[in-house]
Amino acid sequence: MKRLVLLICLALAGFTNRAEAQWTVIDPSNLAQNIRSAVQSTSTASNMIKSLQESIKIYNQGKAYYDALKSVHSIVRDARKVKLTIEMVSEITDIYVRGFNKMVTDRNFTAAELAAISAGYARLLEEGGALVMELKNIVTSGNGLSMSDKERMDVVDAVYSRMLRYRNLTRYYTDKTISVSLIRSRRRNDAARVQALYGRPNERYW
Repeated sequence: MKRLVLLICLALAGFTNRAEAQWTVIDPSNLAQNIRSAVQSTSTASNMIKSLQESIKIYNQGKAYYDALKSVHSIVRDARKVKLTIEMVSEITDIYVRGFNKMVTDRNFTAAELAAISAGYARLLEEGGALVMELKNIVTSGNGLSMSDKERMDVVDAVYSRMLRYRNLTRYYTDKTISVSLIRSRRRNDAARVQALYGRPNERYW
């Protein structure tokens, strides 16, 4: 167990430039352009883009930790909850960018609503990023020295469970937001356009 913890410490303390296929490729440039096109208020658009940039910063930090983790011995990769916890930052960001990129082109949402939706996504990713930092602090040498290996891994389990909750909450938040657009589009006899925009609906929320 001590060897495992030591290897995780080395993984999260170091950085590599090696790209990994499992990590989602995020291109926020199109989303930023869509925000500028959809939101007439310059200050609102600027705030939304600033929020997006902060979210991508958190994403990139998570990717650095993930790349470091993947670069070391396979025993660390077998610590699945560490790996999956960090990967969920990528998944949360992907849900955010892909979903919101469509929402800003959806005329069923006002600029004020889009700003509120953006803030909600940013908060979810911020919480996820904080969990990655908590995970790093727990497994990095010099932190939590009074903890036993079992206590340390119990914290890893707890962080994983909380990250899973944020990932699921991001999915739920996206589905519920899209359902608002569908309801509005049905009132306007425009449901086909919304379904074409977002794809096959999640019947649980629609």
